[in-house]
Amino acid sequence: MTGKPGGGDSPVSGRRGEIDRATSLIESARNLVIFTGAGMSAESGIPTFRGEDGLWQGYRPEHLATPEAFERSPEVVRSWYRWRRDLIEKVQPHRGHQALASWCLHSGKKSCVITQNVDGLHQRSGCPDVVELHGSIRHDRCHRCGQRALDLDAVFCSCGGPLRPGVVWFGEPLPEAAVDRSLEQIDDCDVMVVIGTSAVVHPAAGMVFRALEIGASVIEVNPAPVLPAPVLHISGTAKEILPRIFSTGSVNGENPA
Repeated sequence: MTGKPGGGDSPVSGRRGEIDRATSLIESARNLVIFTGAGMSAESGIPTFRGEDGLWQGYRPEHLATPEAFERSPEVVRSWYRWRRDLIEKVQPHRGHQALASWCLHSGKKSCVITQNVDGLHQRSGCPDVVELHGSIRHDRCHRCGQRALDLDAVFCSCGGPLRPGVVWFGEPLPEAAVDRSLEQIDDCDVMVVIGTSAVVHPAAGMVFRALEIGASVIEVNPAPVLPAPVLHISGTAKEILPRIFSTGSVNGENPA
C-alpha cells in the first residue's frame, strides 16, 4: 500500500478485495450514478443532522428545518441558516470530493451526482452534473410565491412574502424537476455508488432502492454500511475510499495514484 493516499499501513488494505471489485464495476459502467448524503460533507467539517454535533443553541435541527418553525420564529430559523452558511464558506471540498469530480470530468463516461446535501461542495469541487434533491443553502426563495432570491440579506420578496432558505424542509415535497431528473438517471444507470447516507430520509432514500430494483450494481461507501445485500459494502469514509475507487488513471489503464 506504500504510495497510496493514507500511508502504507492503512486499514484500507484489509478491504482491498472490495475496493478492487468497486473499481472494476466503476470502470465497466455505462452510466454511473453517484448518490451522496450528509456523511460526504461531514469530513469537510459540516455537522450532520443526526450527529452529536447537530445541536445549535439548544435546538435540534429537525425542530428548525420546518415550515412551521419558520412561520413561528422566522428570525431564529434565519439565524441558524446564517450560521450554517458562514460555516460552509470556511470549509473546502475534501480529497474524496476532488477525486469524484476529477473522475466525472475526465473518465469520458456518462455520470451524474444526486445529492441530499445543500452545501454546494460537489459544485465547488468541479462536478459537472449535480442534482440537488433537497435544494440549496446558497440562495433564498420566497415562502409565498417561490421566486428565487440571491440577495441573502433581503428579508422580503417583491411580492411581500418572507424570504427563506432555498432548501427542502421536513414535511415539504422534493422539487419536481430534481426528482424527475434523478429518476431518469437512475432508471438508465447500470452502477450506483452510494456515499455517506443513512438511507432513512424518504423519499430520497427510496431512489437507492430503486436502483437495486432495476438490477443496477450498487456500491455503498460508509463507515457503518446500512444497505441490504446484494450491495457491495466498503466500510470507510468518503475521504479515505473515494480516491481509491475513482481514479482516472485506472480508467486509462494506469495504476491509481
